[in-house]
Amino acid sequence: MSQIESYQLAPDLAISRVITGLWQIADMERDGQSLDTASTSEFMQPYVEEGFTTFDMADHYGSAELIAGHYKSHSPTGGAVQLLTKWVPKPGPVRREEVRLAINERCKRLQSERVDLLQYHSWSFADPYWLDTLRYLQELKEEGLIGALGTTNFDTAHLRIAKSSGIDIASNQISYSLIDQRGGGEMAEYCLSNGIAILAYGTLCGGFLSERWLAKQEPVAAELTNWSLMKYKRFIDSAGGWERFQSLLQVLKEISLESGRSISTIASKYQLQQPAVGAVIIGARLGESAYLDEAASLFTFELSEAQQRAISTQIQTLTPIPGDCGDEYRTPPFLTASGDLSQHLSEFPTVFTPHEANGRRYINSGTPWEAIAGYSRAIQMDKRILVSGTTATHGDFSVGAGDPIAQTHFVIDKIESVLNSLGAQLSDVVRTRIYVSNEANCDAISRVHGARFADIRPANTLVVAKLIGSEYLVEIEAEAMLP
Repeated sequence: MSQIESYQLAPDLAISRVITGLWQIADMERDGQSLDTASTSEFMQPYVEEGFTTFDMADHYGSAELIAGHYKSHSPTGGAVQLLTKWVPKPGPVRREEVRLAINERCKRLQSERVDLLQYHSWSFADPYWLDTLRYLQELKEEGLIGALGTTNFDTAHLRIAKSSGIDIASNQISYSLIDQRGGGEMAEYCLSNGIAILAYGTLCGGFLSERWLAKQEPVAAELTNWSLMKYKRFIDSAGGWERFQSLLQVLKEISLESGRSISTIASKYQLQQPAVGAVIIGARLGESAYLDEAASLFTFELSEAQQRAISTQIQTLTPIPGDCGDEYRTPPFLTASGDLSQHLSEFPTVFTPHEANGRRYINSGTPWEAIAGYSRAIQMDKRILVSGTTATHGDFSVGAGDPIAQTHFVIDKIESVLNSLGAQLSDVVRTRIYVSNEANCDAISRVHGARFADIRPANTLVVAKLIGSEYLVEIEAEAMLP
């Protein structure tokens, strides 16, 4: 067995620094065929024997959980594996009981008394129920039903909101590769400062980062034979196109010849050496292909400073993937296999249901203060929408305690949810007014406003004022005009 490096993700959970991803199980079953659970689980054995004992899956990866669960329960070495999975519920309100049922289902499929690492994905941050879900998952972690709690495809702002609201996040699984460097910079800095490990997927871009595609003509759609290739071709296009990608492959080939390692190995090693990266995830088609020798060789060499610099220099020639981590699932352009969300979702429910009276439309969020003080969360008159002063609260829960950046992001999310419920977007905002309780926080709050409204540029006023409630660091009201 090779000496595979491990990473201590939680006090009682050490994982392989190369995780075997089972997302291609869904691709293997997409034509309606089902893989045999018992026989397919046997193909996990060579990975475990080589030291790759950590497997990553999700509730929507076909029968991946069932296959891994069968291996864990029936193999003599099943007790040595770490099974990481994800829960990706549909958007909308969630009850505590629903969360428990979902995690119990994960345990049942994995044939385990607990989920080693449960990773949560939210389709929309404008809907504040994502934070409810994490709070309920935190309760199950404290109960012992979940070993460690992680997120997947979270951006920096919402990872920050969760962490500052008392959620014990151990990891964030994100797309992070030579083509997609969004996981560096702000994300890596925040994760390093807060003990969160980045679990990087897509490091091989579905197989594009390999000798197979070096000096080859740009593939047509018919040559993209699986979901991974379809998805990561969109990433390559977004990063500047096939010609720039070929230049990157050529640099990797030169380093490959120097190191005696494959292009794929060089690409994964570069990501493994990045700050905050706890592990890289390499996909496996169980029973069809296994590159165990290549994966094991990741731990037998180091990239020199000159080699890292050559790769970094070439990366700078690429067009940055737009947005922050996970935005490919939330805002156009959707860098998914289908180019939209049709393979995942049929609709997004609005957070609030407007009611009409006196020729106006109203949004009431249900807080007792609205009835006591006689006001609405928002009111629409013809094309004009006015949103009341909004703070970082959700029900009886105070969000982002002591963190002005987290609170400001959450407030703008709440405003966005109100606008969406009235058929408007954040881009329709024409004026904001910001009230800040402590002048020392003005710069941080202004920078968040600048990031969220960068291309919208509404009229704005910022005032230092005493807010009702010592926990509130910022309050924002907004006006929008429908087109």
